[in-house]
Amino acid sequence: MSLIILGLVIGGGLIYYGISQFNADGPVDSEIIFAVPQGAGVSTIARKLQDEGVITNSFIFRFGTVALDKDTEIKAGEYRIAANSSMRDILTELTEGRAIQYNVTIPEGFTSWQIVERLKAAELLTGEIDEIPAEGDLLPNTYNFERGATRQSVLEQMKVAHDEALAEIWENRVEGLPIETPEELVILASIVEKETGLAEERPEVAGVFINRLNKGMRLQSDPTIIYGITKGEGVLGRGLKRSEIDAKTEYNTYQIDGLPVGPIANPGIESMKAVANPAETDALYFVADGSGGHAFANTYKEHQANVAAWRKIEKERIAAEEAAAQAEKEALEQEEAEKLDEDSSNQ
Repeated sequence: MSLIILGLVIGGGLIYYGISQFNADGPVDSEIIFAVPQGAGVSTIARKLQDEGVITNSFIFRFGTVALDKDTEIKAGEYRIAANSSMRDILTELTEGRAIQYNVTIPEGFTSWQIVERLKAAELLTGEIDEIPAEGDLLPNTYNFERGATRQSVLEQMKVAHDEALAEIWENRVEGLPIETPEELVILASIVEKETGLAEERPEVAGVFINRLNKGMRLQSDPTIIYGITKGEGVLGRGLKRSEIDAKTEYNTYQIDGLPVGPIANPGIESMKAVANPAETDALYFVADGSGGHAFANTYKEHQANVAAWRKIEKERIAAEEAAAQAEKEALEQEEAEKLDEDSSNQ
């Protein structure tokens, strides 16, 4: 009887000690980041917590986790563990908290090749990408992920986001557009995306292209020629040649009627909305105006005047750049000459 009583006392004491340790302040004196490996069991996690100095006793953590029936609820990911967190606090964070989120930003107008290259460069992502997605199938945006997420999973997020956005935009399009399918909307939106970087211009640029399609005019968009050359892999890095403008390809809208065979980029939501609800305008032409935007014209004569104005601005800009480069060269030569004179004097 004495042995039984002694055993109960010792057992009760151990349980009391374990509970008190489980609820006591932990050893870390500042916030830390703790990573739960994918597929790790409670024993592995408990040892890792102790090895990294987050808890003092892996057995007590493991026992408390099992006793609370939480051993299968710990989620993989990175977690912020607050200073002085008890084992109970840590268990709550690992089972109920939200893993630290990272993000990758895909600019509007990126091609699918560019998107894949950006994901490849994201060091916190893992895995290979099976194949480059079809052009226009992804939605540019900022996407959150946890450390260790696969690149393919982020691509799938972009695909789902694109499909959902396109379905809603197509449902809310205005009537009478010369566009028969959601896919055609994406094609035209990709051209609008590449033609202007100004959000407020997108509806008007879309309006110009809609007007041209309605009148049977060719779109005559330079970015479509460029895509036919590069296939979206990088930038052309130079002006178009006359032979390239004259070459008939399935993307060259100077040489083909209607839309190109497919998108030339992945358009953002606003460009797709602009095509679905274009500005009401009579404009049929536009050209850069030197301010980052475009000058729009209803007639070819007005357009020619705008083109002449743009060429003058471009000529002045080139002259200014050349003058600045020459001034910099002369300044360097003067500095070098003065240095040589100084060295001669010292000798």
